[in-house]
Amino acid sequence: MVKLIRTLADHGDDVSCCAFSPSLLATCSLDKTIRLYSLSDFAELPHSPLKFHTYAVHCCCFSPSGHVLASCSTDGTTVLWGAHSGQSLAVMEQPGGSPVRVCCFSPDSAYLASGAADGSVVLWNAQSYKLYRCGSVKDGSLVACTFSPDGSLLVTGSSGGDLTVWDDRMRCLHSEKAHDLGITCCDFAPQPLSGGEQGFQFYRLASCGQDCEIKLWFVSFTRALGFELKYKSTLRGHCAPILACAFSHDGQMLVSGSVDKSVIIYDIATQSVLHTLTQHTRYVTTCAFAPNTLLLATGSMDKTVNIWQFDLETPYQAGGMNDQLKQLVEDWSEEDVSTWLRAQGLEDLVAIFQMNNIDGKELLHLTKESLAGDLKIESLGLRSKVMRSIEELRAKMDSLSSGIPDEFICPITRELMKDPVIASDGYSYEREAMENWIHKKKRTSPMTNLVLPSLVLTPNRTLKMAINRWLETHQK
Repeated sequence: MVKLIRTLADHGDDVSCCAFSPSLLATCSLDKTIRLYSLSDFAELPHSPLKFHTYAVHCCCFSPSGHVLASCSTDGTTVLWGAHSGQSLAVMEQPGGSPVRVCCFSPDSAYLASGAADGSVVLWNAQSYKLYRCGSVKDGSLVACTFSPDGSLLVTGSSGGDLTVWDDRMRCLHSEKAHDLGITCCDFAPQPLSGGEQGFQFYRLASCGQDCEIKLWFVSFTRALGFELKYKSTLRGHCAPILACAFSHDGQMLVSGSVDKSVIIYDIATQSVLHTLTQHTRYVTTCAFAPNTLLLATGSMDKTVNIWQFDLETPYQAGGMNDQLKQLVEDWSEEDVSTWLRAQGLEDLVAIFQMNNIDGKELLHLTKESLAGDLKIESLGLRSKVMRSIEELRAKMDSLSSGIPDEFICPITRELMKDPVIASDGYSYEREAMENWIHKKKRTSPMTNLVLPSLVLTPNRTLKMAINRWLETHQK
């Protein structure tokens, strides 16, 4: 299902972080350097390694466009680099000079957040390189941060175990103890679980910590209704502290790395373990999925970065919900439908569906009219969310029945892509279909309905090669 295709062993000390852009892989290390590799052949770029930091580099991340790379260090600085030139664009010093542990870009690339050992978190203007807002947590070092996909929220995690939620003006909305022994990482799933009236957005958040657990949360925020952070479930599988976690770009998988030296990949829909990878010989410190391609990178204190590729012969979400799809949704029981609703973030509708005896066959025949008239679901937003989820389910069934891996199919045309391109929302589309979409719909993403930060379309050569290999194997 998942195979190791490359091991990068260029760092001279522990690997602390790895990150993907549409065309590059960045890695950083306690050896004070950042290294850059091309995704086409994993050759190191001519201007790599990047050298400026005087102490260990703890984190690196790309801007959503992939044009700018950020790195942060024990030396108290966060540096912005031109990803394709290696040129240093700016050096931003943390107030107080505290060691900087983590950094991340906002989805629109306008801001960069940096968190430090003294508990301070700074929001920098990524264009002027000036401090915009700052805050601090009371208990422990700031070791994790992630922006919500719409950029309205920033979530930080501390070594004291607190998850803290900030609005876009760095006002603290909420803080609570999430992991008793300390948080190590947190990440938002890229897509909203539901949308609706009055600008409502609903997101899934994952956090992990020294307690050997991964916790899943639902996060919602509106100006009118306020903020809510709701614990949903715990993923288990590791037998030692978990140091990193990350969602896949479609939000259907979560990967984690641990002190137990293993990497675990979970199916989010069923919360089951898909794969356990045990090739690293020391603690796994970092993991990252490539944006909408078949690659995963994991880094370790063994000084290596492993590159993994998902099997091209089958859809990469092997097992879990797709096993149920293969059994045909028409055969789902009422309980199967309830499980599916929960996986879509629609657990509030479970009772209504059960009262109306909705099984798999009934599910596929639901319409907006029957949701309103028969099931008495008053919210237009909820009805729209249910219908979108049903359409996605039908599309997956079509994909499975045709034998074409779902990641090879354009989300707009639902056909095999010939010229895949990556849009600024991180998804891959057929070039002609996306160009037509932009022409008709202006700047909205077909997948998230959010405004596209940029209209630039980047060729996805890695995906195109994968599709061509699949075609060579399956079309005689």
